[in-house]
Amino acid sequence: MATRVEEEKLKKKVALVLLVMFAAACARAGAKVKMPPPEVVPEVDLNRYAGRWYEVARLPNRFQKNCVGDVSATYTPREDGEIDVVNQCRGKEGQFKKVEGRARRARKNGPNTKLKVRFAPAFLRFLPFVWGDYWIIDLAPDYSHAVVGDPSRDYLWVLARTPRMSEEAYRAAVNRAEAQGFDVSRLIKTPHTP
Repeated sequence: MATRVEEEKLKKKVALVLLVMFAAACARAGAKVKMPPPEVVPEVDLNRYAGRWYEVARLPNRFQKNCVGDVSATYTPREDGEIDVVNQCRGKEGQFKKVEGRARRARKNGPNTKLKVRFAPAFLRFLPFVWGDYWIIDLAPDYSHAVVGDPSRDYLWVLARTPRMSEEAYRAAVNRAEAQGFDVSRLIKTPHTP
């Protein structure tokens, strides 16, 4: 009889040890490695940055899940210092979808390469969660391409002034994003119709 009681105690101890090990493994798997925020370019001439940009590649995200190609963004500076934003893409049925928004500096006296963008209605602008981060982390000296991300590294876009960019320029831009901790293995290239 004593053997059976000892076996039950041993089973309980083993189960407890396995439970603690499982909980510790889950905690480690769920914990994100704390990284410093990505570095942004020091400054951008917003008048030169204005105009149409074509999405060359992006990390998958929920708000572009129905965009299958021909993605572009047009930025227009406003007199009040903010920027009008018009994003457009071709949907699954071939129709074009357009959404209009607004961008502004993330902090009033902060760099103009850290912006906040909102596509929610203007009357909701006071809510912080309707504004998303738009950080310019790479910019060609001639403003021919840019890379935009966010501090969490969940979002990343490679943009160019034309629907296609050279493979050499694309690789260099992607390598710089990877060096900043972005998971570029998940990038999807954006098709554009000729």
